[in-house]
Amino acid sequence: MSETSPQTPYGTLPPASPLAPRKPVSLPRLHEMRERGEKITMLTAYDATFAAVADAAGVDCLLVGDSLGMVCQGLASTVGVALDTMRYHTESVVRGLQRVQGTAWVIADLPFGSYHESREQALRSASVLMQAGAHMVKLEGGGWTTDTVRFLVERGIPVCAHLGLTPQTVHALGGYRVQGRGAAAAERLRAEALALQDAGAAMLVLEMVPAALSAQLTTELTRCATIGIGAGKGTAGQVLVMHDMLGINLGKNPKFVRNFMTGQDSVRAAMAAYVAAVKDGSFPDDSLHAW
Repeated sequence: MSETSPQTPYGTLPPASPLAPRKPVSLPRLHEMRERGEKITMLTAYDATFAAVADAAGVDCLLVGDSLGMVCQGLASTVGVALDTMRYHTESVVRGLQRVQGTAWVIADLPFGSYHESREQALRSASVLMQAGAHMVKLEGGGWTTDTVRFLVERGIPVCAHLGLTPQTVHALGGYRVQGRGAAAAERLRAEALALQDAGAAMLVLEMVPAALSAQLTTELTRCATIGIGAGKGTAGQVLVMHDMLGINLGKNPKFVRNFMTGQDSVRAAMAAYVAAVKDGSFPDDSLHAW
């Protein structure tokens, strides 16, 4: 980021965070952060302006999540989100970063049905999002996805995997439930995580997974950075849905979410507070989700 506050069609963005100026976030840099124990920060972003504000606040990674189906489109789940919708929002986020010379790493979700048919379908879908400006794509699930991850990585597409609670299969899971409880479930999740790393996944989101299991996986996965959401503080980084951490979602926040707008006078300040809390280890609070 430059030292001056960037201009947008909506006015001047708040000054960049004390972390600025910073080099563009890259995959090697994310791996270096993991190796030296610096927590990786990630927030969802769906449009140009919020993406620019998050970047100014020092957020390392922006996830163009299919959660936009719920927070932007008002859907009951992420299942109804189309690939073209993901392309549109990815382009919007990337334009926002380009307008302000942003440095965040951009990850885009492959939506439901866009990678399930075949590896070739996954490549076509991933290509759409990479051409829209994403640096990495994310897909959900283990087991059958391992071959798809390897296929994409071999063709130069960085992949973030996602285990635990996988929202695209929430109906099969029986609702928004903690995953990986019990010895058998934990071992199955562990095996899937190791297989995804071996296939080349560079990042792994762990959602609603017991904190002890997440911490164990973070130690065992030496080539894959774990990003937690409701998975304790032992992961290499954290992600939250932007609307949740600003306290403006359409439903009830999960108990592991903190409203970072409390005590802040701007969205940028709230995002900067989130970055600081993740970096210094004060967020998340494991006592709030001791599963």
